Amino acid sequence: MKVLVIEDEKKIASFVRKGLEAQGFVVDVSHHGDEGYTLVTTRAYDVLVLDIMLPGRDGLSILRNLRERKMSVPVILLTARSELNERLEGLKLGADDYLAKPFYLEELIARIHAVVRRAAGTPQSILELEDLTVNLLTREVKRGTRKIELTAREFALLEQFVRSPGRVFTRAQICEQVWDYHFDPGSNLVDVYVQRLRKKIDGEAPVKLIETLRGVGYRLKARE
Repeated sequence: MKVLVIEDEKKIASFVRKGLEAQGFVVDVSHHGDEGYTLVTTRAYDVLVLDIMLPGRDGLSILRNLRERKMSVPVILLTARSELNERLEGLKLGADDYLAKPFYLEELIARIHAVVRRAAGTPQSILELEDLTVNLLTREVKRGTRKIELTAREFALLEQFVRSPGRVFTRAQICEQVWDYHFDPGSNLVDVYVQRLRKKIDGEAPVKLIETLRGVGYRLKARE
């Protein structure tokens, strides 16, 4: 499970990261609202842990913009214990849960599992394009009635595409978001994985979904 923590208090952010990673989560951390918003809108996460008081965009502004963009990533707000109005406003804007500071790490982990369970199998967790169906939580992929088995990296690559159909991703963007390291211009790693994914997803299907823009990058066919 991949979690993004947007929290400007570095001690809290570090404490949360270490605790979640010890439980097997993959964790990204941002200390600034603008940077955090860019991350959550360009990368795929299972859960967003979002502080309300942030430099740059505040947490409620981030949440509002995510829901306006129809992005359904589960959001757990971190709030000051005394700020009831902020908690109510967050829930109205579409937050899935909240925790008042200070909190126990065990409770945060339990709430993460709870919001993911609630989201599992709902339309927000299932993305479709043409006859391609991708369940982001169970990681089940189908093309029509045909089940498709993908490796973890192949699924991460497909998830990046299917969250933004029609958007062109450069090799550098794919390498950074799927492999978490900077692109080596001399490497054909991205091209190899795209070809593997294309073979599994498109295969003999009459409609090809994975498109190459020569000299630019790759994208999933845009919705019509």
